[in-house]
Amino acid sequence: MKPSSTLFLKIVVFIIGTPVLALCILWLPEIAARDAASHPETAYLQYLFLIGAYITATPFFIALYQTLKLLSYIDQNKAFSVLSVRALKYIKYCGISIITLIVAGLIFVVILIKGEGEDITGFISLGAMLTFASMVIAIFAAVLQRLLQEAIDIKSENDLIV
Repeated sequence: MKPSSTLFLKIVVFIIGTPVLALCILWLPEIAARDAASHPETAYLQYLFLIGAYITATPFFIALYQTLKLLSYIDQNKAFSVLSVRALKYIKYCGISIITLIVAGLIFVVILIKGEGEDITGFISLGAMLTFASMVIAIFAAVLQRLLQEAIDIKSENDLIV
């Protein structure tokens, strides 16, 4: 397969990753500092917020890297290989990790803000959307992983028969 056939998808991966990286580097520290200035009583939480955000972004970037590896395997005609199954497995695990971290963060925010009369519907809805998106990606990767593994197993059985 020509390397240009997956070029569009590789560009899309970079287009997805670049704004998230810019968000992590430029926007998140500014948001945390602004919130700490407006709420000095909880200013110490800005560091906890940043650590949680960066820990959650790490599996996202690992999944993007695995996606680029998977696309390069497709370019090299290794789409039906153990390497592709492994890349899909890592993408699935990254999706599950992101879901777990977001749910843990939401629980922490709900426990922290409980009783203070703060409106947390924005946090909850954003967390729900991100959790749903990660769940869709994890399920899709799991289904592809299973289908690809079955195709590889069938191919191996046919090779043994011949």
